[in-house]
Parts: sequence; C-alpha cells; structure tokens
Amino acid sequence: MVEQSIGKSVLRKEDMRFITGKGQYTDDINLRGQTYGYFVRSPYAHADIGDIDVSAAAGMPGVIAVLTGKQVAEDEIGGLPCGWMIHSKDGSEMKQPHHPVMAGSKVNYVGEPVALVIADSFVEAKNAAEMVDVDYMERDAVVYAETAQSAPIIHEGISANTCYEWELGEKDATEAALASAAHVTNYEFTNNRLIPNAMEPRAAIADFNTATEDLTLYTTSQNPHLVRLIMTAFIQLAPEHKLRVIAPDVGGGFGSKIFVYSEETALAWASMKLGIPIKWTAERSESFLADAHGRDHVTTAHLAMDEEGHFLGLKVKTTANMGAYLSTFASSVPTYLYGTLLAGQYKTPNIYVEVDAVFTNTAPVDAYRGAGRPEATFLLERIVELAARETGRDPVELRRINMIQPSEFPYQTPVALEYDTGDYEASLNRALKMADYDTFGERKAASEAKGKLRGIGFSCYIEACGLAPSQVAGQLGAGVGLWESGEVRVNPTGSVTVLTGTHSHGQGHETTFAQLVASRFGISVDDVEVVHGDTGKLDFGLGTYGSRSLAVGGSALSKAADKVVEKGRLIAAHLLDTDADKIDFDDGEYRVRDSNQAKTFQEIAFAAYVPHDYPLEELEPGLAEKAFYDPGNFTYPAGTHICEVEIDPETGVVEIDRFIAVDDFGTVINPMIVEGQVHGGIAQGIGQALLEGCVYDETGQLQTGSYMDYCMPRADDLPSFAVGLTSTPCTHNPVGAKGCGEAGAIGSPPAVINAITDAIGVRDIPMPATPEKIWRAIASTTRSAA
Repeated sequence: MVEQSIGKSVLRKEDMRFITGKGQYTDDINLRGQTYGYFVRSPYAHADIGDIDVSAAAGMPGVIAVLTGKQVAEDEIGGLPCGWMIHSKDGSEMKQPHHPVMAGSKVNYVGEPVALVIADSFVEAKNAAEMVDVDYMERDAVVYAETAQSAPIIHEGISANTCYEWELGEKDATEAALASAAHVTNYEFTNNRLIPNAMEPRAAIADFNTATEDLTLYTTSQNPHLVRLIMTAFIQLAPEHKLRVIAPDVGGGFGSKIFVYSEETALAWASMKLGIPIKWTAERSESFLADAHGRDHVTTAHLAMDEEGHFLGLKVKTTANMGAYLSTFASSVPTYLYGTLLAGQYKTPNIYVEVDAVFTNTAPVDAYRGAGRPEATFLLERIVELAARETGRDPVELRRINMIQPSEFPYQTPVALEYDTGDYEASLNRALKMADYDTFGERKAASEAKGKLRGIGFSCYIEACGLAPSQVAGQLGAGVGLWESGEVRVNPTGSVTVLTGTHSHGQGHETTFAQLVASRFGISVDDVEVVHGDTGKLDFGLGTYGSRSLAVGGSALSKAADKVVEKGRLIAAHLLDTDADKIDFDDGEYRVRDSNQAKTFQEIAFAAYVPHDYPLEELEPGLAEKAFYDPGNFTYPAGTHICEVEIDPETGVVEIDRFIAVDDFGTVINPMIVEGQVHGGIAQGIGQALLEGCVYDETGQLQTGSYMDYCMPRADDLPSFAVGLTSTPCTHNPVGAKGCGEAGAIGSPPAVINAITDAIGVRDIPMPATPEKIWRAIASTTRSAA
C-alpha cells in the first residue's frame, strides 16, 4: 500500500536537475549549424524611419545576413495580434493598431526592433548591429496615461490615442448611492508601472528544415500552443502542422512570457528565409526595454457608506496605459480581470467602473503576476482603509461588517461574477491571531520609546482564477477557449506518463500533478512522469497563467485518471469473473466487494497491454485516456494579509517587522509548494510597494533600464513570512482547487502601504514608497503639526 500523497509536502521532483545545473533552458540548447541573432532597436520613442543602410554591417566578419522591418513588410508577414476583443460602452470595437514584427516605417517606443543581424557568433552579430545605420526623423512622444488623450496622435486613425472606453455596472444606481450616503471617501492614485524581470531572460531558437519544410521553435513561453496558433493562424508564417513549438525549462515568467513577441516571430521568419537555425537570447538591458510591462493605472475612486459603516456604492474611473501596441492579452487586464473584482470580499450593492485604455510611446503593457486583480485589490483595500480612518472606525471591524457571509454563497456581485464559496472571516480571524493584533499597541509604544514609528496594515483580497468557461470568455471577447487538455498513459508495468497542456516554469507541476495522479492510482509519486511544453508531443492546451494549472489542467488530468480507473475496473471484473459494479478501487487495488479477491493496479496495467485473458470484444487493448476540462466558473481564492512595519523617521527607512498571509486556496495538493508560491508573490508585492517603479522621461526614454535604477527586493528587505491556510474547496471542479500562484502579489501591496501610512500618519503615499518619499512625508507632517 502506497501512502496517500495529496496534502503532503512532497519534495519537488524537478529540483534536483535545477540545483545541480542540469536544467535545460532555451539558451542551453545548441543545434548543429546554429547561428546567432541580434536586434537593432530604436533609440527613439516616436520617429519615422527613413533609409536603413546595412552595407557596413553586412560586410563585417561572420555576418550572414541583415534583415529589416521593411523586408518583413515586403514579405507580407502579418502583425502581432491581440487575442481579446473589448467593446467600448458605445458598442464599438476597440482600436487595434498594426503591430509589426519589426518596424518598417515608424517606431513607437524605445527598444522596438527595426532590424535583425544574423552572424556566426553572438559577438559578431552584436558588433555588426552597431554598424546598421538607420535614418530616424524624431516625433514628439506621448508618455503618460493621464495626458495621452489630449496629446498628439500616435497611430493614424485612432483619435485621442484611445483604444477603448469600457464600463461595467450600473452608473445611475451607483451615483444615487453616492448622493444619499452618510459619508463618501475619495481616493486618487497611480498604480505604478512595473518591469517583470524573470530570472531567465527571453530567448528563442528557430530551426527551419528545408527538406521537410518543418519549423521548430524553442522559446521561453508559458504557452507554447498559443505561440503556434498565433504564428500560423494570424501571422501566417507556416501551416500549423508544420510548426512545432517547444518550451523547455523556463526560468520564471510572471505573465511576461505568455505573449507572442516580435523577437521569436522575427527569428522564425528569418530561419525560414535563410534556411538556417538562429538563436537569440536577450541581454538584460533588452528585457528592460522590450518585455511587456505591468500595471500603470491612474484611478479616481469614491466609496459611499451609511451611518453604520455599510458600503453602499463604489464608483471608479481608471485610465490604463497600454503602451505603444496591444500585447497578446493586454486589453483584458484593465477590464474583465480588473473591473469584475471591485466587489472584493464585500457586499457593496452598487458598483460602477469606467476604464479608458490609452496608447503611449512606451513598451506594451500586459499581464504581470495577478493581472488586473492586484490593481483592483489595491484600489479597494486602500479606499476601505481610508474610509475607516475618516470615520474613526477600526479598519478590521469595518471590513468585518461588510464581508459576505458563508451562508450567502453562491453570491452574485454587481460586477458580473458569482462567487461559489468562501469563509472570509475565518481567514481574517486566523491572520489577526497570527499577527498578535491584540498586543499591537504595546509594540507601537515600544517603538516610540526608541524614536521609531510603527504601523499596521490590512488587506482582505479576492481574486478570480482558472479563467472562466470558454463560452463566457468568448462572449466577453476572448479569441480562444479557456479549457485544458490532459492525458494519462499507464505503461505496461504500471508506471504512468502524464501529458498536460499547461506549462511549468517554477510552479512545481512535475511534482503536484504527479501527486494528484499517483494518489488516484495508489502508486508512488516516483512512478509518475509529467510531460509538458512541446506541441509535438501534446494535445492542444492553453498553458499556464491566471493560477489555472491545477484548477483547470489538474481537473483535466483528474477526469482522465477517472477514465483509466473505470477501464481498469472492466478489466478487473473480467479477470476476477464478476460484474464491474461489484469491483471497488482503492489504495491501488481492484477488489471484489465483500471478498478477498483482488488485482493490483500494476496487474491490470500489464493485462491491458498483454491481453491474453482480456475482454477484447468489449475493450481495446492499452490503458491510456484523454480528457478536456472546461471550467464551469472562475475559482475564487481569497484571504487576509497583515503587514506590520517600523520606520526610522530620521531616514524614512522601512523595516517590515512581520508579514502574515492567511489564504483560502481550496484543496491543497502540496503545502510546501503552495507556501513557496505565496512567499514569492509577497516578495513581488513588497517590491512594488517599496522598491520597484518603471520611469520614463518626457521624451519616452526609459530612466530605469538597469538594476542600478530599477530596485528589486532582496532577502534583507523581507521578513520571515508567516503563512497560514483556511479551506473552502471549490464547488465546481473535481479537484476542489482554487489556485495559489498570484495571491501573494495581490494581497501584499495595499497591506504594506496601509501599514506605512498608519505609522507616519499620512493619508497616502505613492508606490514605490521609497525612503525619500517617506522621509519627505514625515517632514511635511512634522511641519504641519508645528
């Protein structure tokens, strides 16, 4: 009998190859006859392209070819599409400018590719790229979201630089609630732009076989099937069956590797054009310039309350910066992944949100860990905190009296979503206990005695994961379904190969999925191999993002495993000479009910492949099953984060004294992996709150283009996190899982800012709350008091 592994902290199977340097990342792969590509990028945010003189570069040692955006246009290669259509409130479709694979006539952000140099070595390609002479005629740049609609036009035919003007909710009812409220809290803020900075930069190798006309693309992707679909159906580089996309080990993504970018597309085109394999690996400076950025919202919000503190209405107006073009899923982030989450954990009866999405001469903006959910949570948890302070209420109790209660589920929000289950107070209460909230006053007094300032901040978040039924997603504008595929192949000896359309790039799928399937079959986790990331081996799948892998991909595998069990039951019934409905399967054995007759899972597997005694008239040989799972609803992880800080008023330096996260992720397969996901998310959320901020100057030049200027969180910036779990399993997927990958980045930023503003006694401080900003805020408060 093999011990049940679900709910156990099984050590990650994949870690041995990573910690011993045996991981196989894209840049580790080298093909026979491989060449190297290097991109010539625009130094201007907005400029027309005149002549491109490649003669000097083409004559340099080792150079094979120099290809330009003008040649891409001549070959009639399609542009990079956005995969989610949004309609404005007047019913019109969003405006989508042509996004060229490489710019041919005009550049629209610093770092946009205009040419590709291919050479025998990376150094030769890079040296030659510096010799490409591009004649630019600079234009005025549009940089900031708040002024984009009154600035010069970027894309011909798109007035006011506006992609769409979207709305959700009942405007009249919400305004009536504001008009009749006993108190209205107003809040204006910017959710700062971030640069993802995965540990592994983007990379690709394109290899065109001139004999078979097959194209293989190795790439750092979270979603290889989507890459294949877009490159074949939309960009039309090759027939779909002729393109194989392989995403090997990937060193982090955080959303930034979901999308289809110019570089891998240009590489594929160039390989087909030249008939040679070409590798490109981004330098970190290129990643800063050209990876899709995140966040960048400018928002005004109004929260209405009655005399008892019950929320009556929330009205929100957001301007979202899309950057120069629409990235693959950019349009959905400030709309259906943002506006639909503005109810949070609360029973606010009236909510109305307007979003204007605008183009600027900056890098495209798309999903970054949480994708719309962190922006919604920050808005809501900051304005609730402000409302508590303005009305003299305990911020914990104000949240508590407005929370949806367990008896009220399923709960229909006024912004489209229906929550299936939850117990928000359970997470809140456990977090308060873990934070030792009752003695906070003593700690605050102790800090004051040392000349320090201490504050505490709360954040009660909810997110929507698992990304929705395909039919609903299609109605909302999604260009693809959001189901997932899974296949379970039992080998003749009873070991199992699992194939999934999701992709693991740090989440631990090779362990978690193995636990899920091993537990169903009563076998060892070590007897399960998980395969992912190769369109040549797998059924079509939708990849990993939105914390969907276990809730959707795991559900597909669960259904496939159930099919295997049922076929095994029929085989066992034949071998044991009984009816199938009298066979029970448990702990890896098929047993005749009320009998000692049994067959092991391994014996049934062998019989399936060696069918000497087998019901051939009823069953085909073999033991492998597929399943496709389309979720019936989003899943809704939720929880409470509490941050406690101590601040030196002389320097503005923040020390996070403690950080508590209590989350409800439904069924948890591996608590250790979940805790690691939460830790990483909190680190990124603290990074946004305290350290990270992407800055462009008024000409569109990136001012934070290296780690000298863009500050990332380090170990000594972070406390030892205290993590806890509550559980209300998801009601509509067979695993009961809700997803855990983004929660830490969603709940943490408002908790940190609430703690800082509580400590220094100010209403607001913009992210990132650097020591300089905090010191100036303290100084301003001191002068005002004087």
